[in-house]
Amino acid sequence: MNQADAPQFDRLQRRSLMLGVAALVACAAGAVISRPQFFQAYLIAYLFWTGIALGCLGILMLHHLVGGNWGFVIQRLLESGTRTLPLMALLFLPLLFGLRDLYLWSRPEAVAADELLQHKGAYLNGPFFAVRTLAYFAVWIGIGSLLAKWSAEQDRTAAPGLTRRLQLLSGPGLGLFGLTASFAAIDWVMSLEPHWYSSIYGVVFLVGHLLAALSFAIVAVILLAGRQPLSGVISSKHLHDLGNLLLAFVMFWAYIAFSQFLIIWSGNLAEEIPWYLRRMAGGWGWIAALLILCHFAIPFLLLLSRVTKQRAHILFVVAGGILCMRLVDLFWIVAPAVRSTGFYVHWLDVMAPVGLGGIWLAAFLWHLKQRPLLPLHDPRFAATPEVRHG
Repeated sequence: MNQADAPQFDRLQRRSLMLGVAALVACAAGAVISRPQFFQAYLIAYLFWTGIALGCLGILMLHHLVGGNWGFVIQRLLESGTRTLPLMALLFLPLLFGLRDLYLWSRPEAVAADELLQHKGAYLNGPFFAVRTLAYFAVWIGIGSLLAKWSAEQDRTAAPGLTRRLQLLSGPGLGLFGLTASFAAIDWVMSLEPHWYSSIYGVVFLVGHLLAALSFAIVAVILLAGRQPLSGVISSKHLHDLGNLLLAFVMFWAYIAFSQFLIIWSGNLAEEIPWYLRRMAGGWGWIAALLILCHFAIPFLLLLSRVTKQRAHILFVVAGGILCMRLVDLFWIVAPAVRSTGFYVHWLDVMAPVGLGGIWLAAFLWHLKQRPLLPLHDPRFAATPEVRHG
């Protein structure tokens, strides 16, 4: 990190922390007024910010495997996002106190009256739920810590073998990441409606995490592009590559989400179709249309253009819009499962993302300040024409 920029980062970090704490205090007051409403809003906000951290881990491992030039300009951003996972593990604890408010399977009276819940009781129970969550975070934090440690060691020592070590971990790490992130989505979200299931539900969430993290990284790198050392390296080619990758993730997310819809809708089974019927009734149908338009159609059409991908201000708006729509998507997925009164937006639905977001951004900025904004001695990065002649 350039020392001249440190005071500005310090100010932004303090403001993010103050805003986050103030919003969480308001959320705590909301919890006293309406405990179920608080946990519903908290879960949506938690999924959003944890998804960005998880997506950073996935894209970071993908970058280490393929070594594309696009990855080096956002590598430090991805590493900083990954290093917030211990914080997100800590922030999961409030959800353990809200299991009865969120999950039908955690209520003994509901389980006693439901044969299916009794059948699933060996898996869907509080202690095993907490143990699985601990295991997921252990895997994510363990992989992320090793990647950050070896990257920092490479900055200090320039040891050539560290690149190979990062690649060797990222291969099986991506497999573990995909497995654990999919099961986490099943545990944390799909089990909100324990009578419903989808075989590709975890993949939908996994791709959503990657899309959100890449959108966040693009927004952040464009904001930092005018600062040293990024200003001397980043070019329209980097933005074009990042825009192409964003387009690929937008298409992949739309393909997986539509595949799930098509399979369930065409099957028209009584145990599956109500999931979509609930999310198409009343105001929820308008949210679904908004997602189709703003989470896929408009970004897809804009990202087909070379101009969009090479103009920083346009790409910034597209990536920022996708990031906002990811929060809307999570609201559309979670809220109908836990609210029986139809579509509405509670003030806690706004305050919870702001509160967790302020805390998360403060932690992200703190980690970002600890390291140079570009890798110092990665031989693949040093060999690129942009670095040799930029």
